[in-house]
Amino acid sequence: MTPSYGGLALEIVVPVYNEEAVLESSITRLAEYLTHEMPSTWKITIADNASTDRTPVIAARLSEHMPNVDYRRLEVKGRGLALRDAWGASEAKVLAYLDVDLSTDLAALPPLVAPLLSGHSDISIGTRLGQSSRVSRGPKREFISRSYNFLLRRTMRVRFSDAQCGFKAIRADVAKRLLPHVEDNGWFFDTELLIIAERSGLRIHEIPVDWVDDPDSRVDIKQTAIDDLRGMARVAGSLVKGVIPVQAIYAELGRRPIVPVGRPSFFGQVLRFGLVGVASTLAFALLYLILQGPFGAQEANFLALLLTAVGNTAANRRFTFGISGPEKLFTQQFQGLIVFLLAWSITSSSLLVLHAAQPDAAPNLELLVLTAANVLATLMRFVLLRVWVFRVRQSSKATILGALLQTTEAVR
Repeated sequence: MTPSYGGLALEIVVPVYNEEAVLESSITRLAEYLTHEMPSTWKITIADNASTDRTPVIAARLSEHMPNVDYRRLEVKGRGLALRDAWGASEAKVLAYLDVDLSTDLAALPPLVAPLLSGHSDISIGTRLGQSSRVSRGPKREFISRSYNFLLRRTMRVRFSDAQCGFKAIRADVAKRLLPHVEDNGWFFDTELLIIAERSGLRIHEIPVDWVDDPDSRVDIKQTAIDDLRGMARVAGSLVKGVIPVQAIYAELGRRPIVPVGRPSFFGQVLRFGLVGVASTLAFALLYLILQGPFGAQEANFLALLLTAVGNTAANRRFTFGISGPEKLFTQQFQGLIVFLLAWSITSSSLLVLHAAQPDAAPNLELLVLTAANVLATLMRFVLLRVWVFRVRQSSKATILGALLQTTEAVR
């Protein structure tokens, strides 16, 4: 049954804190645009989170004199909290929010909400990092934004490109399901919502936007960055522990593959594992060269190995073992890192053992030992990935010894 939204198609929430200088002009401009360009029914809600200047007075006056403009007041500061409060009380079919400075060109608003009103997508976001996006901002903010989103994609295994753009929309039924699991009430609110949505198999629609930086922005970049890193660590831990029920959300709202992907045969897995290994080696070499400049050799080696290990596990999950969907994704990533560390310990300790036994070992002997250690580590990684990390439950389960023998025979 389709839920009833009281005839209201779109509610746009504008979270504000001490915005007396721009509030009236921005809300007037937004209302005029919606009146002339938005064919569906709409409402604007000013969500004030504990402003201490004249913002409450201006917002109350606007809601009294302008049709389709409401005002909500919270006595606790927090942009995420303001959005949660306004979205939770809304009766609209689609919920959106814009930054009050209207840095994003409003021409992107109709394509932002259209796929949600039609039911094609679950969440829609503007991206400043698309190839056709046009962005005007300083090099410092550009570097921080790109670095944050790069780190987010690599560590959290997400595909959306811009988590921080203040230009997003969500279907009300999806918001109702996701919001109880979003803990952050500050600037990380957006990112956490998007991570949970993607891990739950929801469709996130991205549109390139034209965006002009607000020179009067009062966002504390350093503190926001620290809070975001803490939030990423917290969400990753919750996903690994199963605190966030992404599998239940996926079963209820997620979009499944049109044609289920079958698990490759054993020999197909061996071949694909080898191809992923070659690609991972090339990726490691490239990352090491890039990171060696800004970091030292040891730091670059560690970061390149870590990023490669995460990518290797994701590639083996999808390509080698034919697993898709959010089920156990973060658990498998964590297990994959354990397998990687075990394999790395074999190769890194082989030379230590050799030099302890033969301090004057010849280079040819060192190469031989390293080669043997890498072969053993590779065999161990494949076996553990197959029988532990990406195991498929069956009535007759193969033992690790059996898998090891099978792998050895295949190599021969």
